[in-house]
Amino acid sequence: MDQDLRVTEIFYSLQGETRTVGLPTVFIRLTGCPLRCHYCDTAYAFSGGTRRSQQAIVDEVGTYSPHYVTVTGGEPLAQPAVLPLMRALCDRGYAVSIETGGALSVAGIDPRVSVVLDVKTPGSGEEARNDYGNLAHLKPIDQVKFVLTDRKDYEWSRAFVMERSLYERYEILLSPVAGGLPPAELAGWILADRLPVRFQLQLHKVLWGDVRGR
Repeated sequence: MDQDLRVTEIFYSLQGETRTVGLPTVFIRLTGCPLRCHYCDTAYAFSGGTRRSQQAIVDEVGTYSPHYVTVTGGEPLAQPAVLPLMRALCDRGYAVSIETGGALSVAGIDPRVSVVLDVKTPGSGEEARNDYGNLAHLKPIDQVKFVLTDRKDYEWSRAFVMERSLYERYEILLSPVAGGLPPAELAGWILADRLPVRFQLQLHKVLWGDVRGR
């Protein structure tokens, strides 16, 4: 039972974000999250889900014969058993990534896993929950992500990145909140400031909107 996890869904789709955007990927969406970001688009993963063993999860992932596997949520690190799950996935030879909100420690994550650390901006309503100590645990293969609601969020993120020279160590991702900040505005700000970051949209929303399991 110690290796069991509560799972909201497992599905096969195109990666919608990060450096592997557009590549076929298996997503493991775990249940539960300690944060309540104003713009959250996966509130259905806050509760419910189905308790499943690590072996059952790994076996289902294998049915897709994937190269890439992403563990997401909710907040996947809210379940301690996610750590051995990711090790097991890496041992199978998959390229594994985890999408985490940054409020919980990433220190115990297998070094083979690519961490996508979502630093919460003021517009998220959860800025105070950021564990900035996580930055010291990131590796060159990891990415730091900012989801922006407005110009204030952009300026906060720009200062955060530049003052810490984060772009020299990690790939930095800036995304507009879907249906909120107009993407062209954010793109214009990045270009005007010559900011060394990657602009990204959520490809899955462009293709399928808010359809669950995509």
